Amino acid sequence: MTTSTDSRRVAVVTGAGAGIGEATAKTLAAQGFHVICVARRPGPIEALAAAIDGTAIVADVTDPDAVAALAQRLDRVDVLVNNAGGARGLESVADADIEKWRWMWEANVLGTLYVTKALLPKLIDSGDGLIVTVTSIAALETYDNGAGYTTAKHAQGVLHRTLRSELFGKPVRLTEVAPGMVKTDFSLNRFDGDAERAEKVYAGVEPLVAEDIAEVIGFVASRPAHVDLDLIVVRPRDQVTGATGSRINRRA
Repeated sequence: MTTSTDSRRVAVVTGAGAGIGEATAKTLAAQGFHVICVARRPGPIEALAAAIDGTAIVADVTDPDAVAALAQRLDRVDVLVNNAGGARGLESVADADIEKWRWMWEANVLGTLYVTKALLPKLIDSGDGLIVTVTSIAALETYDNGAGYTTAKHAQGVLHRTLRSELFGKPVRLTEVAPGMVKTDFSLNRFDGDAERAEKVYAGVEPLVAEDIAEVIGFVASRPAHVDLDLIVVRPRDQVTGATGSRINRRA
C-alpha cells in the first residue's frame, strides 16, 4: 500500500501532470500533505512526485479499471481534487464533432464519477474528508460554439452539487472551484496544439495562472472541519463572462 508507513494526511490530485493539477500538488505538499499525483503520462508526475516527496500513480480517470487499481493502492484518502478534464474544439452545435464531445463528457463527467466513487469510502473513513472538484465558469454559463465543453462542465458541476446533498451528515466537505480564464495548456489542447490560435485567446487580457487556483484550493484544504466552502468562482479582473469579444471586460 502506498501510504501505509506515512503519517501525513493524503491528498489525491488528478490531472497532476501540468497546469492547475501540478500547481495544486505543490501547494498541498507545502501544507504537509502526502500528495498522490495522478495522470496518464508517467514522466511529468514522476518528476513532480520526486520534487514534493509524493507518489506518482499513472491512471486514466476515464478507465474504471485503472481507477479501481488506484483506489486499491491507497490506505487512506483525506482530500480528493478532481482536476482532470479539459476541452476539445470550438464548434457550433450544428457542426459538433461527436468524438470531441464524447471525450469531453468522459474526461470531465465520467472521470470525476469514477474517481469520486472509488475513493469515497476512504474519504468518509478519514473522519474529515474533502472533495474539491475543479469545474469552470463554463459550469455556470454558456457561450457560442462551446456547448460541448459547457454541457460537460454543467454536468460535472451538477454531479458535485448532488453529492454535496447526498453526503449531508457524513464527515466529508465538498467544494466546487470554478475558474475563469487561466493560462495553462488548456487552450493549446483545445486547439490540437495550434499555439498561435491558443495564444490569441489571451490577447488583451491578463489571465489567471495555475498558481492562483492552487492557492484557492490550498485555502479550502486548510479550513477547519466544520467550514464548507460550497462554490468559489475565480475570474481574472479582465473577464466578466465566459464569452469572448465585447463581453470580455478589458480594463486599461
